[in-house]
Amino acid sequence: METTSDKEIAGRRISELRGDLHAHNHLYYNKNQPVISDKAFDLLLKELEALELAYPEFNDPLSPTMRPGGIAQDGFDKAKHSTPMLSLSNTYDAHEVEEWMSRVDKGLEGEDVVYVMELKYDGVAISLVYEKGRLMKAITRGDGETGEDITANVKTIRTIPLLMQQPAPENLEIRGEIFYPFEDFKALNELREEEGEAQFANPRNTAAGSLKLLDSKEVAKRKLDCMMYGVISKGVSDTHSEAVSSAGDWGFKVPSEKLKMISTSTDSKGVMAFISYWDIARHELPFAIDGVVIKVDRYDQQEILGLTSKSPRWAISFKFETERVRTQLKKITFQVGRTGAVTPVANLEPVLLGGTTVKRASLHNADQIERLGLRSNDYVFVEKGGEIIPKVVGVDESARAVAVDLFTQSESVFPTHCLECGTALIREEGEVVHYCPNAASCPPQVKGRIKHFISRKAMNIDGLGSETVTQLVEAGLVIDPGSLYTLTSEDLLPLDRMAEKSVQKLLLGIEASKHIPFERVLFGLGIRYVGETVAKKLARSLESLDAIMNTNREDLIEVDEIGERIADSILAFFAEESNKSFIHRLKDAGLQFAVQEVEGATDKLAGAAVVVSGVFEKHDRTGIKKLIEQHGGKVSSSISKKTSYIVAGEKMGPSKREKAEKLGVPIISEEEFLDKISG
Repeated sequence: METTSDKEIAGRRISELRGDLHAHNHLYYNKNQPVISDKAFDLLLKELEALELAYPEFNDPLSPTMRPGGIAQDGFDKAKHSTPMLSLSNTYDAHEVEEWMSRVDKGLEGEDVVYVMELKYDGVAISLVYEKGRLMKAITRGDGETGEDITANVKTIRTIPLLMQQPAPENLEIRGEIFYPFEDFKALNELREEEGEAQFANPRNTAAGSLKLLDSKEVAKRKLDCMMYGVISKGVSDTHSEAVSSAGDWGFKVPSEKLKMISTSTDSKGVMAFISYWDIARHELPFAIDGVVIKVDRYDQQEILGLTSKSPRWAISFKFETERVRTQLKKITFQVGRTGAVTPVANLEPVLLGGTTVKRASLHNADQIERLGLRSNDYVFVEKGGEIIPKVVGVDESARAVAVDLFTQSESVFPTHCLECGTALIREEGEVVHYCPNAASCPPQVKGRIKHFISRKAMNIDGLGSETVTQLVEAGLVIDPGSLYTLTSEDLLPLDRMAEKSVQKLLLGIEASKHIPFERVLFGLGIRYVGETVAKKLARSLESLDAIMNTNREDLIEVDEIGERIADSILAFFAEESNKSFIHRLKDAGLQFAVQEVEGATDKLAGAAVVVSGVFEKHDRTGIKKLIEQHGGKVSSSISKKTSYIVAGEKMGPSKREKAEKLGVPIISEEEFLDKISG
């Protein structure tokens, strides 16, 4: 029989592990000074998970084991700021900064003033509220008075502590900027390109959009970051710079003094030197900034200066000019992607921009070319979108006279036919992108589709890289993914860089891919809009490729996270004879085209279409959905006459409840659902 002392020992160990893991998390993500290995961290985390499972009475929503997220929400509640989140006055003029400093001196009647300078992060402002050292609320700026409570999403950001490190004040309000690091933003766009989705324009807008996602598990995948810049709670310190430094000790990521990300000065010379330094050095940062913020450092002096109706008198923002260069457009070329999307690219006379030499820039689509009125040999202005992707933003029309004489405007008009295969391009109503519909034999589409099929998150075929795929396609040995499974040593040995050992490795890799689970095979098919997550939903809901191919549009839309656009894309894909042909060859090769039976699976919910809504006590929403699928049910994202019932937790949206009642769809609790699958 379990004794009280066992619980006490477990409780103390759980508390100790949580404290240690929060501290290690801070050292790893904020200080870049890990003191234990990743393996040691994982072992501590697993020990904590096991103890929490054995002793659920010690459960805590702020435990390190809860960090990844997973509770989807029906919407965000409004939350009022204790202190308004005002915007700063902006200037692009150094003289205006000096005028502002003069007004500060006058307002403080000759007192000695220290100014603190820090970077102006190009992200999303957030206010964090801690009570008894625990993160309780994360609120967006909103209108400055009221924002949205996005606490569940913010908890997924590793640089934001769930529990503050000691010696932190018991209660604290602190503000910062959530942003998307360049490297992670680039990786996200590469993934979207793989999945046939449009790329995001810039890190800032993507960070803002990510924070509005209703499923925090999806937010966790985005790898957002956060830099804190302002302690709102009074009595913590006498100056802003000291308070920010202290926040670093409490577990927050703060600007580095060593890297000159924050500094102080008593005169305009020091302030302008900081601005000048970062106007150049910003290009070396791993995230975007768009200027420098200058504040009066002492809090008592800030109070004396006060606020206007829109902004504080004790702070000003100096914004950098977006770096723009002028160069000559040599020609416009067009790239065809894996999904057939045709993207125009400006080929430029090489020019230095933001510390790198730019030779090519994005033109996005036909509408952009038309808006700019581009012609061959134009002189154009180029900027870096979000400090990453160069883009053409304008034309120097004063230099156009010669260009008009030498080149006709028709030369830069979007092509009507694919430049790779000659097929007439299509542009669907409401779309901005032109597509080549010849997926079966357009060379870049064929190569792209095979490269996607063999990629790490799909079939992950060892020994087969991008260059080899190009060789195989150009040699006529492979026309689609199905062709890979008919390759022989005799086919491969005559190719360049194909010795017997590498051929054997490739053939073994192809053979091993026959055991890859169905959901990854489905993702590897390269159906437009069917990314990794959608492929999993489809596989788990319909269980086999035959079922997916024979499902009608209405039933596809019933599957969780699948809307009309995705359903239409799936139907169009399987209607293509060329796709049917290579899928038939994949089946003959022995790939996994059905979900393998899961341990503990039953048919208790066979034929049931179930909608999940709200927040639950015993399981998160993902757990409820897995149980539905495990017992033969189908998870639906929308309520219709075909819905068998709704499993409802707290905070179920009123619109869903109203629709269910109108259609007569039963609403059951989590307890009733668990009884249904266990009875």
